[in-house]
Amino acid sequence: MQFVELNPVGNFDPWEQEKIDELLHQQIKESLSNRLIFEDESIKLWDLRLLPGERLNFRRHNTNYGWVCTTGGLLITRYGNGKIDMVKLNQGDTEYFENRGKNYINDLENIGEDMVVINILEYKQTKKQNSLLFCN
Repeated sequence: MQFVELNPVGNFDPWEQEKIDELLHQQIKESLSNRLIFEDESIKLWDLRLLPGERLNFRRHNTNYGWVCTTGGLLITRYGNGKIDMVKLNQGDTEYFENRGKNYINDLENIGEDMVVINILEYKQTKKQNSLLFCN
């Protein structure tokens, strides 16, 4: 996985007005994808598929999650703080994020020539986890 910063934090000058409007005025979803394939009391399993030119609108991340890219691909991601990155994913790339309570916002756009598939495992905060946190 490779990241190239295209725009720094705090600079919204090169942003398209429609993306700024979406970020400021639209309801930002808290789901990690458009396709939930499994859920129980402790996890959610998401399937993210983006065709060339397709974009997942801004999402708010408040949970911990891990993902694996099963295809590889080339993406642009815009963050709620103004930063823009280009991301090259290889098949099998993985990452884990601890975002519980952070209100992390970004979008994801496939700028490559092939479909990008990412499987995401989201960890829900459960009552059992809460009680363990207070016992330690």
